[in-house]
Amino acid sequence: MIEVSGVAKAFGRLEVLKDVDWQVGRGEFWGLIGPNGSGKTTLLNLISGVEQPDVGSIALGGHSLAAYSRKELSRKVAVLQQDGLPSVAFTVREVVEMGRFAHQDWRGKESGGAEAGRRLIDGIMDRLDLKELEHRPLHVLSGGQRQRVALGKVMAQQPELVLLDEPTTYLDLRYQMQFMELVAEWRREAGLTVVSVMHDLNLAALFCSHLLVMSGGRIVDQGEPEDILSPELVAAVFGVQAHQVIHPDADVPQLLLRRERL
Repeated sequence: MIEVSGVAKAFGRLEVLKDVDWQVGRGEFWGLIGPNGSGKTTLLNLISGVEQPDVGSIALGGHSLAAYSRKELSRKVAVLQQDGLPSVAFTVREVVEMGRFAHQDWRGKESGGAEAGRRLIDGIMDRLDLKELEHRPLHVLSGGQRQRVALGKVMAQQPELVLLDEPTTYLDLRYQMQFMELVAEWRREAGLTVVSVMHDLNLAALFCSHLLVMSGGRIVDQGEPEDILSPELVAAVFGVQAHQVIHPDADVPQLLLRRERL
């Protein structure tokens, strides 16, 4: 699905990515982890086409990103930033409907017909429990509600690849789990490929099928959570001491942080 070959990126004299080689298979759920400034978001921006690599190439579905027009790319790739949506006066339904832009012609007409588009939006609103909120302006919603609306907009886009940049940063525990469960369920049903920048290592291990560990603009390790997530890795990459336990339900590693002074 994604092929990153020999990619490097710099902003001025600051090298952000160095010699990155990475492949993502269709239907996989990758979590990008690493300390701040390790290049995770820049890599996401390169895959989305927002930024261009200085060196190397990125292919999507066997074709170079440069071969796609912006509208063609928006039918394949959807991006959700950590702050979701700005606090604007559009209603919830209007914002979700904006996700259909990639599937409309120059007159704003749905390629599959207006009725099919309405049914799709209705289904998304029901699934995300947004029906009761559909006429409310976005600026009166809580952070968790706005993030659900942002997910609804992305779902309406019907992409093949979803890129998430720290999507749970501003959410409390309940909404973090709810959001990740919704993404995981959508991925299973639609056969989506998902790549998400994650700061919570335990949440990443619970939901991601694979992890890409980055530090200093380079890939440190990659693989399934149970194979690579360890106290040794956390110490080497984050400079933090931790204990590892196995989750009793999911059978994946979870980390308990150690205090330096008790």
